[in-house]
Formats: sequence, structure tokens, C-alpha cells
Amino acid sequence: MRYFLIVVTAFSLGVSCKNASENINPTSSAAVPEVYSKIYGATSITNDGTYITIKTTGIPDHKSAYFASTSAQYEAFTGKTFGGNNFAKNPNSISAQSFTFKIPVNPQVDAAHKATPLGPIGVALNGVPLFNQYAGPSQPLTNEVNGFDQYWGHPQQTGSYHYHVEPLYLTQVKLSKSSLLGFLLDGFPVYGPEEGGQVVQNASLDAYHGHSHSTTEYPNGIYHYHITSTDPYINGSGFYGSAGTVSQ
Repeated sequence: MRYFLIVVTAFSLGVSCKNASENINPTSSAAVPEVYSKIYGATSITNDGTYITIKTTGIPDHKSAYFASTSAQYEAFTGKTFGGNNFAKNPNSISAQSFTFKIPVNPQVDAAHKATPLGPIGVALNGVPLFNQYAGPSQPLTNEVNGFDQYWGHPQQTGSYHYHVEPLYLTQVKLSKSSLLGFLLDGFPVYGPEEGGQVVQNASLDAYHGHSHSTTEYPNGIYHYHITSTDPYINGSGFYGSAGTVSQ
């Protein structure tokens, strides 16, 4: 009987210790703000109270000359691309990635306005990464724009498809030129090249390629970027806010 009591007591203590340890760091999550439901190309979106975590494969939901010819999404293209240039296909092909974007749930201005990196600086609503205005370190897109496909995107050497400029499928097919199109890593939203029925001019935007006022999604006002047809296209002299991270 004494042995039985020792075993039962030890078991009870073990359970108590286990439950106590589980409560030290309880799993917590917050509701994802409604605006992020517009990111229809994500595989998952969560909120830990500090960051919105967006996971995506980066595969566009439209056709492209950069898909394998056996893919249902392949579509040959020989026409004019961005800037009226003749399309010249680059040697890369689209392949699935594994992106994890972590952006602040409450974006805040960053006095340092850190420069955007090469690679993903944000994510479009269809889950495709947004890149900055450079083809390489301080290299303009002059020699890359010919390789933009029928929807003005292209893949890099790793197969990662992305947009440096207006995502034409979103602005002309899926949504409109005045729509919310995505978010940069600092959490501030990106809108299209029109606002209030007018084309947005670079001169009306600040050094970071944005301005502040109310929008459909943010009736109380928010700083937001605009995509325009001329350099710097999506973002100017750095992030307006404190940027989160992106990993693969």
C-alpha cells in the first residue's frame, strides 16, 4: 500500500509540475485585422500582437511567359511590356518559394528611414513579393524592364517571381488602379497609381513615395505608399516606418 501511495503521489506531482510549466509561456494569438483578409494569396496569416505574419509561396495567380510551357498558367508573350519596351524573356522560370513576412501590426514612423534592401520589401495581395526600384546595388531597372512579362513581373535566378512596378494583373483585372495592392515590411499599405479619379504624380508624394490621409480601408487616415509609372515606382528613399522582416 505504501508503494502504491508513493507512486500515486509522484504521478500527481508530475502532473502538477507539467501543468505549471505549460502556463509559464502560454500560446497567445490576437485577431487578425480585417484589412489583411484582402491578402488572398497567402497560405496563412496570423497575429501575435506585435507582428502580422504572412506566409506565401510567391506564385502569381495569373498567367506568365515564365511558367514552364507544360503549366496551365503558361502563356506565350511577344508584345510590348512596361514602358512600351519589346518583351525579351530572361532565362529564369517561376518556382514556388516559402516566404514568411513579419510586419508590425501597429506601424510606426522611423526617423532613420532605413534603405530598402534588394529582394522582397513587401507583399502584394496575391502573395507575390514587391521589390524596390533597383536591379542590383544602386543599379536602375533600365536593363531589366524588357524582361517584365504581360503583367509586369519577372522571376529572379532562384525562381522567385516579383514586381518592381505596377502589378498589372491587380490593377487591370483583379482590382483597380486606385485599390489597396499590398503592404511594405514596415506595415504601411501600398495603393495603386490613381487616387480620387486622378493619376498620382511623384511630385505629390514625399521622399518615401507616400503621403497621409484617409482611405477606404483606413477612414481615420494613415500613411500609405502609391505605385507610380516612373522611378522610384513603389518606394523612394527608404521605409517610412520601422520595417519587420522577411525570410525564406
